[in-house]
Parts: sequence; C-alpha cells; structure tokens
Amino acid sequence: MLLRPTGKDYLWGGRRLNDEFEKNIDLAPLAETWECSTHPDGPSYVSGGEFDGMKLSEVLKAHPEYLGTHSAGMDIKEDGGLPILIKFIDADKDLSVQVHPDDKYAQEHEGGRRGKTEMWYVLDAAHDAKLVYGLNRAMSREDVKKAIDDGTIVKYLQTVPVKKDDVFFVEAGTIHAIGAGVLIAEIQESSNLTYRLYDYDRTDKGGSRRELHIDKALDVAKLSGVSEPRQPLRVLKYRQGVASELLCRCRYFEVYRMLINTERRQKVTYSADSVSFKVLLCVSGCGTISCEDMKMDFYKGDCIFVPADSGELTIHGQAQFLDIRG
Repeated sequence: MLLRPTGKDYLWGGRRLNDEFEKNIDLAPLAETWECSTHPDGPSYVSGGEFDGMKLSEVLKAHPEYLGTHSAGMDIKEDGGLPILIKFIDADKDLSVQVHPDDKYAQEHEGGRRGKTEMWYVLDAAHDAKLVYGLNRAMSREDVKKAIDDGTIVKYLQTVPVKKDDVFFVEAGTIHAIGAGVLIAEIQESSNLTYRLYDYDRTDKGGSRRELHIDKALDVAKLSGVSEPRQPLRVLKYRQGVASELLCRCRYFEVYRMLINTERRQKVTYSADSVSFKVLLCVSGCGTISCEDMKMDFYKGDCIFVPADSGELTIHGQAQFLDIRG
C-alpha cells in the first residue's frame, strides 16, 4: 500500500519536503510529514488500490492480520494498532530542546499512552550542522531549572556535529534537539509526547511563546550527562542487485538501509513474513514494485506499507530505501 502523509507546519520547518520530495502539501513552512502513521495527531492515508483514500488505521482495524503476530493483541484504541511512526523532518531552524518519556512514565502519567524512543537517519546536513544530545555534565534538577530561568542552559547542552548518512539512536529520557540545516528520516514509537525544556524564547505566528513542560521534562530526563554518541558499526551485505546494512535494532523497531540497483533483466525479491509488517521508505531514486496482481511505481519520498505475510514482491530500479520492521 502506497501511503500519503499528513504534514505539519511547525515554525522551525522549511521548504525541502515540498521542493525536493514533491509532497505537494499546502503548508509553509512544511516541517514534518508523517509518512506511516496511525496516530490520531497525524494519520497517513492509502493512495490507490482497494483501500484508496482510507486512513491506514481504518485498514488495520479491518485487517489486524496485516500487523503480524508480533503485534497481535496490542491495544488499538488509541492509535490504530501500528506500534511505530515514520516521519521526514526538515529543520530549517533549530528545534526546541526537548525530551520524551519512556513507556512506564507515559502509562502512569499520560493516560496509558506510549512513550517515545526514536532513531534518526540523516538524509542531508549543512556543513556546520549540529544537534543536541544530552547534557555535557551531570546536573541536579534544581541546577537545570535555574539555567533555564536565567537563559544559560545552552552552555550545558552537548552539541554533536552531524553529516549526511549519520545514524543516531535517541532513547526516551535523552535531552535532544535537531539543529538547523538537518534533513532526517525519523523512526519512533507511535507517540506524540514531547516535553519542551527550552525554546530560545521564540514566538509563534500569534506572537505567543510556545508552552514549556519543565517539570514533566525533568521528571523523565537523564541528568547525569552522557558521552558523545558514536556512529554504529555498519556492514553492507551484498547479493545480486541489492545491498543492505543494519542501522538500528531496539525493542521497538529494526531499521536497515537497502540499496537497489537492477538492470533490465535483474530483479530483487522482497517479502514480509507472518511475524511483522514492513515499511519501505524511499529516500532516493525510483523504480517499480510488483507482485502477481499489482504493479506500483515508486519515487524518492514515497512510503510503502507491506503487510505481514505478504508473499514475494519484486523490486526493479535504482533506489535507496529505509527497510523498517516493527
């Protein structure tokens, strides 16, 4: 199923998702597109085929077998049952300094919702781009509050240079912020719980400062200081027409980078087993994906949901995907 996203016009966004990924969403700025989502704050929709125009959440409620046995029995009341959420994010300006709760805190304090652990794959970055990843020293709750109040919190944040093709795993509780000039694909738990610690005293379109959530943020944030994140060891594995490498594996998702390069008579086979659905996020290139009774063209920026136990698909083209498994 080819998916159509919901867009978000957060004040820090840019134009690249429309200009370079041809999202054709009438928002300016266009900060995020929620590519594969059953979350009520930003659902994605099926484009074409039997379920054309339906929310993905509606399809999965009608066909829970599409999620696979790994997700069987999950509560689907809140978010349609999909345990993950996939986005493109275009940070034209710095995002707020923020933190997300873990599952336990979200269950106890946010009405039984999921927490938010996430992963970033950097699609592009300005030459001087940075991101915030944790504190650069251990601090007490009171020290952090004082630094926010007096505007000095920035000097206690650990900033990390970022470049194209970097991978960052951001566990719940990690203070973080994406910096200006960074374009990423984000894979996360299906959650929209964000606690802002600091927002550079910016104002929204109405002239109001955005809400901060300092007490909740400090309830969940890791204040001990963290070491600078290192890029994971990545090993490309090759077979005819395709190469792939593991980018991230955690209890919530697995993410691989998959490079497709087929000549006219070559083909790459792909399938999802009965355990879990898969999602293909095309980050460059184009081609076709087909099975016995379906053929679909795909292009840079497209997101394709592959139901569990889908049978064998055939991919032709020259493209780079994120291959995501829930």
